[in-house]
Amino acid sequence: MLQGKKILLGVSGSIAAYKAATIVRLLVKEGADVKVIMTPAACDFITPLTLATLSKHEVPVTISDNQSWNNHVMLGRWADVMLIAPASANTIAKMANGFCDNLLLATYLSATCPVLFAPAMDEDMWHHTATRHNIEKLLSYGHKQLPVEKGELASGLFGEGRMAEPADIITYLHAHFEDKKPLTGKKALVTAGPTQEPLDPVRYISNHSSGKMGIAIAEALAAAGAEVTLVLGPTHLSSTVNTIRVVTAEDMLNNSKAHFYTSDVVVMAAAVADYRPKFVEDKKIKKGAGDELTLELEKTQDILRTLGTDRPAGQVLVGFSLETNNEQEYALKKLREKNLDLIVMNSLNDPGAGFNYDTNKVTLFDRNGVAKDLPLKSKQEVAKDIVTAITDILQSRNV
Repeated sequence: MLQGKKILLGVSGSIAAYKAATIVRLLVKEGADVKVIMTPAACDFITPLTLATLSKHEVPVTISDNQSWNNHVMLGRWADVMLIAPASANTIAKMANGFCDNLLLATYLSATCPVLFAPAMDEDMWHHTATRHNIEKLLSYGHKQLPVEKGELASGLFGEGRMAEPADIITYLHAHFEDKKPLTGKKALVTAGPTQEPLDPVRYISNHSSGKMGIAIAEALAAAGAEVTLVLGPTHLSSTVNTIRVVTAEDMLNNSKAHFYTSDVVVMAAAVADYRPKFVEDKKIKKGAGDELTLELEKTQDILRTLGTDRPAGQVLVGFSLETNNEQEYALKKLREKNLDLIVMNSLNDPGAGFNYDTNKVTLFDRNGVAKDLPLKSKQEVAKDIVTAITDILQSRNV
């Protein structure tokens, strides 16, 4: 798969830089032509001589060197793909904001090839809001992030932030260079997570959705080759695909509209509030003299119904139906009334299914109401099944 491919490996300052030697060795073993660029900080963890010996190419480090000052333009045009591994929090921040204070960053800004990056940092840094925003920026640029792993970190803590292992990185490169994925060239829109409808500056109405199922679907669509936009409600989770963060049902509707009409596939997996407070207080509601508080609610605009009535020809539209009773009856009603091609039904009565679990048990109903029951499995596996069903619909239409 990698025979003859030109891989430009950028190594930034992280303890995970020692893994760069294994990455280079595996790439060369597969027949790739590998060139390496290092930041000065990376040299504290592994020497340029080691990587030069393994890659059989000189490893430039400083942009001011007489022999390498213009290498960033040449290297950025030479590569079939630029892989930055490890990508430290500092380097990710600089990439996201266009900084150019070392040779690796100058080359990154000059690259005309696809860019993949493998983050490596401690867990608190990984979950910091600034890092999440920087990664979302890079994803919006069309770059691909390799998933981080959970394990022992350099700090001695155990958690997320470890760089993907070299063998897994090679697997991701294989996937990148695959000739044809089933949804290559297709655009997909996915909604996920809850919405929050404010009562006052302090309180809101919401639900227990974590967004796990929708995020899994977005990433499965991307793995199948689609260009995915994820509209994600308030959740601590994040995704490797291009993500738009929203809060209210109105936010979700407006941001979904912006992508709905250009999308070949739309999966509405979000748990959107059906009602919101009719009046939102501008100050915190205080305890009254009585023991009761009456709230007046109004319906939110039904996103799925609103968009489904004016959908583009050929688009595949998928909805979700999470129920506590009469599950099949309600799911089939929604399938018909909201003009869907596929509805995913699950029940809170099934152990291991529903909100916050890592597993799910669903039934898929196609446009004709034909059911396909799936056993309890991980949400990632359920997502793959849903993507397979979507792919089958597109192929049946010869789209």
